[in-house]
Amino acid sequence: MAAVPLRPCRASSRLLPLLSCGTRSKGASLSPGVPGRLTQRRYKKDVLPSPEGPVPAVTITEIRQYLRAQGIPFRDGYSCLHTPSLFTAGPEDQPPAASAPYTLFIDKTTGSFLCTATLAEGTWQDFQANVELQHRCPPPDSSEEAEEHMRRVREDARRIWERAQPLCDLLDKDETKETKAMFGISQVTDATLKRFGVRYLRTAKSLVFPWFSPRDAVLKGLKLLRVEKKGDTIVYVEETLPRFDSYRNLFGLPLISPRHTELVLTGWELDALALHQATGVASLALPRGSTSLPPALLPYLEQFKRITLWLGEDLRSWQAAKLFARKLSLKRCSLVSPGNLQPRPLEALNQGLNLTKILRAALPASHKSIVSFRQLREEVFGELVNSEQVAGVKWVRFPELNKLLKGHRRGELTIFTGPTGSGKTTFISEYALDLCMQGVCTLWGSFEINNIRLAKIMLTQFATQRLDDKLELYDEWADRFEDLPLYFMTFHGQQNIKAVVDTMQHAVYMYDITHVVVDNLQFMMGYEHLSVDRLAAQDYIVGAFRKFATDNNCHITLVIHPRKEDDEKELQTASIFGSAKASQEADNVLILQDRKLASGPGKRYLQVSKNRFDGDVGVFPLEFNKTSLTFSKNKAKMKKMKEEKAPLARKVIDGSVGGCE
Repeated sequence: MAAVPLRPCRASSRLLPLLSCGTRSKGASLSPGVPGRLTQRRYKKDVLPSPEGPVPAVTITEIRQYLRAQGIPFRDGYSCLHTPSLFTAGPEDQPPAASAPYTLFIDKTTGSFLCTATLAEGTWQDFQANVELQHRCPPPDSSEEAEEHMRRVREDARRIWERAQPLCDLLDKDETKETKAMFGISQVTDATLKRFGVRYLRTAKSLVFPWFSPRDAVLKGLKLLRVEKKGDTIVYVEETLPRFDSYRNLFGLPLISPRHTELVLTGWELDALALHQATGVASLALPRGSTSLPPALLPYLEQFKRITLWLGEDLRSWQAAKLFARKLSLKRCSLVSPGNLQPRPLEALNQGLNLTKILRAALPASHKSIVSFRQLREEVFGELVNSEQVAGVKWVRFPELNKLLKGHRRGELTIFTGPTGSGKTTFISEYALDLCMQGVCTLWGSFEINNIRLAKIMLTQFATQRLDDKLELYDEWADRFEDLPLYFMTFHGQQNIKAVVDTMQHAVYMYDITHVVVDNLQFMMGYEHLSVDRLAAQDYIVGAFRKFATDNNCHITLVIHPRKEDDEKELQTASIFGSAKASQEADNVLILQDRKLASGPGKRYLQVSKNRFDGDVGVFPLEFNKTSLTFSKNKAKMKKMKEEKAPLARKVIDGSVGGCE
């Protein structure tokens, strides 16, 4: 069998064709803001703080002081404080008793809470309101539309689940054998599949992984996994109900009992199956693999004294594991480093490797401030062996950029500049969109143009066509665009650098952001430091972004306007506005050159004038397509990528996946 890609690709989760025909209207797609819980009520939608009404920051000291003042008992956990629930039955005028089960968890970083007994959740301000107003149950969700979405999710999931069946129940044993071989799970026993509740949907040729409520075992959602063969490569395509933004399942959680103290956290459901079968240890799979670890899942991981993260075998998974370990508390986490002798769990099982031995060799996530080369030796070797992965995520739309920069890497600072009116925002939006489509969690801070206009530009670039005259296609493309790990800051105009950095920090914790785009630096100049020299203020801001990128292992792309120079001259690194600190601190400097021609339209090209990774610099031409608002030249690759991103609905209509029953 051909080599399996490290990270399953994501597809839009429109599961309509898997149901009976004509059961769901076009406008019934689930919004990411609607939580995928059957009995859960949420107080507020998860959004980044707005400058008009920011959510007040809270410290762990303030949380502890408040709980003591209210007479609420609590215990100190790894990522959360544990308290008795406010929402279970009890005297209305008394605080929770110390003898009550500690089922409410308060995040130490954000103050947000989750009650695992009732699935009520909210912000720290919501928690205070419930304590002070003596509310003992979550308020009802006033949104009828949200309730309707929830009903549709329940119904759709139930119908798919009822149509699916265990693999061992297929009458044709040859079909069972072929299906297992297709998914690479020939070594996974029927008993393991049955224990985890995995089923098979024949009409879609997909494995079905259930999401059961940890409170009452009610079906809350599903993930479907199918296989596509592209040449000699096997690609796994995932779809979820509800959509990914609301899909918060820890696959395998119903099998966890209070006696379990050790856990292996994986990035794929099939890896969790392989690990449990081979080692017998408690194994869970994250809903979005190595892309993110939602803080809402942290309370379910509090009972474990030791957590081993084995997310995959590539360097992106390794970097994600180190990031997640910081959320989970470094002192209890160990990491399985990637390598030829330590592939992902399913592959290790298929190769007959000793998974227990690999787990015992996991490296502790915490370390002292000073380390020896002996401790770094394996990581250095891993970077030498995986030089292509070390170079970073490759651009699909800009292959020429890959030749120069080699890829997009975490922890770097990129400075981007270009003449006024040359299309800096339009180019950088496509540059970031390309990476986001490959799973790079992206946060946009657009201070110059509002988010609606920016989203419109990016949606046009995503669809590679204008939708103004094709409004019937809007919902289809908007659904796919909505599934991207893309977030926007709500700032606009002049902003305080501290507020911006605090918002970025919040986004990294909540959404595991790995790429931040700030457009542009000039909108943070003059807001503060009014008595300070403007160049000194810029140096301070650039230094703050440089420190943030390093501390959070997050790539920052910072747009800076150039100095006022002769239009006929090309821009240079020295043309960047301000002092030399910006270009000195930057790992990469990109310049959008725009030559104005008297006889016709100007020619644009991108210049890489600094590349700290390997020193390669150079230029390549850009061709602007006004219809699609794109600068990328390789239209064939873009068309192929667009076809690969097509939803399952279109494939069912064409008859390639199976029709309705």
